[in-house]
Amino acid sequence: MHMTATDTTAPSTPAAKHSNSAPPKPATAQRAPKGWGKLARTMLIPFFLCAIMGLFYLGAFHQPTPHNVQVAVVGDSAATKVFAQTLQDESDGALTVRTVDNGESARQLVEDREIVAAYESTKDSATLYASSAASETSANIAQKVFMNVAYKQGQPFHVEDVVPAGEHDSTGQGLFFLLVALSIGGYASAVPLAGFMGKVKLPIRFAMAAIAAAVIASIAVIVSGPIYQIIQNHYASIWLISWTYAVSIIMLGMGLHPMLRHWTTPVLTMCFVALNFTSSGGIFQPAMQPGFFGALNTFWNGAGWLHAVQTLVYFPGQGIGMDILRLIVWLVPGAALIFATHAWSVHKTRLANENAAIQEVEEAVAA
Repeated sequence: MHMTATDTTAPSTPAAKHSNSAPPKPATAQRAPKGWGKLARTMLIPFFLCAIMGLFYLGAFHQPTPHNVQVAVVGDSAATKVFAQTLQDESDGALTVRTVDNGESARQLVEDREIVAAYESTKDSATLYASSAASETSANIAQKVFMNVAYKQGQPFHVEDVVPAGEHDSTGQGLFFLLVALSIGGYASAVPLAGFMGKVKLPIRFAMAAIAAAVIASIAVIVSGPIYQIIQNHYASIWLISWTYAVSIIMLGMGLHPMLRHWTTPVLTMCFVALNFTSSGGIFQPAMQPGFFGALNTFWNGAGWLHAVQTLVYFPGQGIGMDILRLIVWLVPGAALIFATHAWSVHKTRLANENAAIQEVEEAVAA
């Protein structure tokens, strides 16, 4: 008699399966990084801009103090020479005083921008020769100094503006604000052009900079000329000077961008706003500023542009050769940087191609 083994295993049911298996663990969502480090690094840019603008603008403009301001006293008598020397000694370095023979010589020196002002005292009155076209702020400071002198001498005082500012530029600072427009147009154009220049050959890069500078110079001349009439002559010369100035800034930005990347705009702002406008002489002449800004005025491109254009507009006949030379020299760094970054890019591309070729050979040998 055969006995049949009975299967005592409990039948499998869906409920049983559920009760015997471990409950599934909920998937933990991985948090995306918040990017605080990147934000902190990015915020360094506005903090940097705030610092440099505050330091350089306030450093240049907050307390204009005359030092070695060139002035003259009219007269050739011994008393006049003693008066001039006394005036210089009492100024404690603020004034450098010379004497000139007559009022005509004084006017000529002011017109040639060799002196800021000249003081002539007669029996009946005192006259100050100055030029608001050269610098209204310097003329005003000289006026305050010699007005006190005339008051002590008990003489009526009046000012003769030898070379006045234009009818449509009463403060004499219109050209300075034209410099602002050119500078901003220049460095703002550099970054988008730099982002595109990797797609084109080297000659096209220079052509892009030249065309952008031509548009910027044209806008500036049209706005300051036909629209606001700050300049009323020498349009072609001023356009060419403005083009040279703008293209130097654009090429510098294009050359720096491959190295500085997102720091390009802050660096250009420091060079062509914070340092450029403060040292240009458009608000205060170097003799009214700390020595650092006076030193920059001797070679910075904004000062060269302003002096050249001011000469053409208000002091025709005076030379601008050194100003033009300065602007041309400023073309060299930008052009050199564009050449250098192009050569480095070509070098990197060649290395990448060589490495790719070597890898293909190695893979073929291994196969």
